[in-house]
Amino acid sequence: EQGLQLLELGGSVEEDYIRIARCFEATRQRCCRLEQDGRRAREQLARVEAERAALEVKLKHARNQVEVEMKKRHRAEAELEKQERKLQLVLELLMREPWGNEALSREQCSVFSALAGRRLGAALAPIRRSSAVDESCQSLLSHSDISYDRTEDDVVRS
Repeated sequence: EQGLQLLELGGSVEEDYIRIARCFEATRQRCCRLEQDGRRAREQLARVEAERAALEVKLKHARNQVEVEMKKRHRAEAELEKQERKLQLVLELLMREPWGNEALSREQCSVFSALAGRRLGAALAPIRRSSAVDESCQSLLSHSDISYDRTEDDVVRS
């Protein structure tokens, strides 16, 4: 457009050629800047893609670790419940047997009576739940809310 406008203005041919040359030079410089911007953008995209890939690997490992830890926790809780039941049965047996009270000291009898008088699990609950995670109230992100669905990942890639 500018070239056509320059030709229509009239004037000497040399001046027109100089104006056209300046126009071409300005356009060439703008193209060079755009090419450099495009190169920088591609380099940045490559860096971001590499970082995203590394983060996806970390996310995959974290998901696997959470799954492993959840399985360990469930097994440990099941084992604890099993041992609680065994201890409860032993306490009940000791409290029922006439020789059990004689063989035990008064302090042991009072402790066993207290334990047998209430649910053993409730008596041991503070010990069992003494972890860094407070599980006494509902967490906003409980382990049951964790989703391993990859549909969100697929949407992002599209």
